[in-house]
Amino acid sequence: MEKAVGEFAKLPGIGRKTAMRLVLHLLRQETPAVEAFGNAIITLKHEVKYCKVCHNISDADICRICSNPQRDASVVCVVETIRDVMAVEATQQYRGLYHVLGGVISPMDGVGPADLEIQSLVDRVAQGTIKEVILALSTTMEGDTTNFYIYRKLESTGVKLSVIARGVSVGDELEYADEITLGRSIVNRTPFTGTV
Repeated sequence: MEKAVGEFAKLPGIGRKTAMRLVLHLLRQETPAVEAFGNAIITLKHEVKYCKVCHNISDADICRICSNPQRDASVVCVVETIRDVMAVEATQQYRGLYHVLGGVISPMDGVGPADLEIQSLVDRVAQGTIKEVILALSTTMEGDTTNFYIYRKLESTGVKLSVIARGVSVGDELEYADEITLGRSIVNRTPFTGTV
């Protein structure tokens, strides 16, 4: 039991108390349910891989997004993690391809450019089919540092570089917005066309 608690506690966001609750819960379940749980995790590890093009998760060498002829292969959205791909896809507003970096540059955490999939992005752009790279990284110091690093690597290629809009979220009240977010919203304002 202690070994199982130790393994659950290795998961992100799971402390020893939560791990203990999960183990006790599994002990109360029927054997087939616990075996199905264990087999699902083993299958996940054996059958899910990373796309050779964009580094998204896939059950094939090339993911469904990269292999979809309906997607615009001239536009690539650069994101931090696979969760970000899922978030952008959930909007149903983007029809291009992706490039998952696997994180952002963070010297404090020991993460440098060589630890991320930046060179593979540079190689993709060098092939000449990409016309625009959208930088959709988090609006943190690390995200901005990574944006700037990628900009420096790609500025001589002639590819259009853009960043996602930043500002006050829909439904937010101005008095609760921080100064940087509110300032960017004012500077990057868009024309009012009668619709929001």
